[in-house]
Amino acid sequence: MSTSELIIEQLQIGPMQNFVYVVGSRATREVVLVDPAWDIDALSAHLAENDYTLKGALVTHYHPDHIGGGFGGRKIAGLAELLAKHPVKIYAHRDESDGVRKVTGISESDLVRVDSGDRLNVGDIEVEFLHTPGHTPGSQCFRIRNTLVSGDTLFIQGCGRVDLPGSDPEQMYHSLRKLAALPDDTLLLPGHHYSEAPNATMGETKMQNPYLRIDDLGTWKQVMG
Repeated sequence: MSTSELIIEQLQIGPMQNFVYVVGSRATREVVLVDPAWDIDALSAHLAENDYTLKGALVTHYHPDHIGGGFGGRKIAGLAELLAKHPVKIYAHRDESDGVRKVTGISESDLVRVDSGDRLNVGDIEVEFLHTPGHTPGSQCFRIRNTLVSGDTLFIQGCGRVDLPGSDPEQMYHSLRKLAALPDDTLLLPGHHYSEAPNATMGETKMQNPYLRIDDLGTWKQVMG
C-alpha cells in the first residue's frame, strides 16, 4: 500500500487483530511505527529486512494492546521493548502522555508531547497530528497526505468504546464529525481488523458506518445510552 514516495504498510499483529503501521519515505527509507505492540522482535526484524531506519513511534492512545503494558493478567510487549532496541522518541498527544508513561513505564525524556495540528517530517513525508478525544482523552489520528490512520477513534463499521475510564461520548461525537468532514477519497486505516476489509475510503466508510450518519448530538447521546 504505497505511492512512489510514500511508505504505508499495514501489519496485523497480536490476538486482538491490532494493526501496526509503518509510515515513511521511500526515498530516505526513514520510517515511524504507529502503535507498535505484541511482537517487537518481529517488527524490528521487518525494519531490518526492508532497510528501514526507525525515526520514532506514534501513539494513537494509551491502551496496552496498542503500546504494551499489563492487560488482562498478561504482559504485552510494546514501547518499552521497542526503546530497548531502538532509542527513538515516542510521539503522544499531551493529554495522553501521562497515561502512556503509566501504562508502559517509559520516561518523560522518551516522550514528545504533541498538539492537534502539529506536524512531523519523516524524510520527505509529512505527518499531521489530529486530536480526536472520546475513546480516551488524548486519542489522536495521523493524516498523511490523503490517508488517515485512525487508531480506535474510527473503524470502518464502528467507533471506539466510550464506556471506559477516560472516555467521553460527547467528545467522540465531535471527533467523528471532524473525521467525517475529510475528503471522501481519504483512505481510512483503522486500529483493528474489525471489518471484512482491512481498509476503506472515507466515502465507503460513511456509507456503511452508522455512527458517521448521526449528525445530531441529541440523537447521538440516545444511541450511545
